[in-house]
Amino acid sequence: MKKIIYLIIILIFQEATAQIDSELLKRIPVDSSRSLNMDAVYKRPFLGLGKVPISIGGYAEANWQHISTDGISDGHQFQLRRMTLFVSSTISSKIKFLSEIELEEGGKEINIEFAAIDVEFNPLLNLRGGIIMNPIGAFNQNHDGPKWEFTDRPISATEMLPATFSNAGFGFYGKMYKAEWMFGYEVYLSGNFDNSIIDNNQNKTYLPAAKSNPERFEEINSGVPLLTAKIATRHEKAGEFGVSYMGGIYNKFQDEGLQVDDKRRVRVFALDYNNTLPNLGTLITAEWAWVKVDVPETYTQQYGDRQHGGFIDIVQPIIKRKILDWERATVNLACRLEYVDWNVGHFREDNSKIGEDLWSIMPAISFRPNAQTVFRLNYRFQKQKDIFANPAAKTVGFSFGISTYF
Repeated sequence: MKKIIYLIIILIFQEATAQIDSELLKRIPVDSSRSLNMDAVYKRPFLGLGKVPISIGGYAEANWQHISTDGISDGHQFQLRRMTLFVSSTISSKIKFLSEIELEEGGKEINIEFAAIDVEFNPLLNLRGGIIMNPIGAFNQNHDGPKWEFTDRPISATEMLPATFSNAGFGFYGKMYKAEWMFGYEVYLSGNFDNSIIDNNQNKTYLPAAKSNPERFEEINSGVPLLTAKIATRHEKAGEFGVSYMGGIYNKFQDEGLQVDDKRRVRVFALDYNNTLPNLGTLITAEWAWVKVDVPETYTQQYGDRQHGGFIDIVQPIIKRKILDWERATVNLACRLEYVDWNVGHFREDNSKIGEDLWSIMPAISFRPNAQTVFRLNYRFQKQKDIFANPAAKTVGFSFGISTYF
């Protein structure tokens, strides 16, 4: 994988170098027209490479943190969380391609998060095929670091839902406008979850475990594709509201035509909302999801069959003016509220509530010299209970980070 990525980069820049002129590297303006979360993959800054029919871009995130749990800390930590490369090409007026390749933990992990061919038949009917990003909730598709005021991704999106989650598949999407309203939809059939969501080193029902299976881009454990569908509507003043569903059979229930197990399903239902309040400029982003998993009766109660959780971000600009040499700099105050319950319900023996839940408050201050770059300082206060609802472990600490498109 590394050799392929390096080869692509070398070929692009060799071709570009052969055509050096004053227009070689030209920033392509970001489309500022009304958009939905489903447009996030293309709503990014790109660089055009002269006459080469390819545009490139990307972003990087670097962080420092000092976090402790119940007074125990690993001390100061520095991280290059991720570096992501975008490569896009408009093949013709109706056909385009975009890929997103992410390098995490200093390059120890390299993932293709998106690599899809889009074919437009009509604004309401477009075909997408390749490695698609499953449109569950809002964050999974709109996850770029420079867009957020927080160094950490939402816990509910990454530790309950498997963001960022992508699979090989095909589907359709489209949108339409009417006066102040916008409507969009997406529906895909893709690779699916597997048994790892209930057979993992977390010892609980854990959807993100499926991301560790590299075979999901080539075969489906159950032989039945995952259905992901979303509809969203946006009003110029009321904001965007989305409803999404993701579900399918995750276990191998037949072998050579013979049924060897019951069909076991995973279902995810999510709501999301985002809006910028007029006059105040307050940005609100919220997501809440419910997870239902058919867990075998032979499993203990620590493997929950129901989960729910979500987050809300509130970002308030307090300064907008020229700072140093940056003409449109912004200082923001922000706060994220989070909650996750990985095992909703009560023990059968005594009807006491099952624990395995978490809540967190994260105030933040951020500085944006421009729309593509953010400096952010966060403080986390978090409490997490174990399955027996013992007194919660308290996690506190600071983190500072820089994230920018390039």
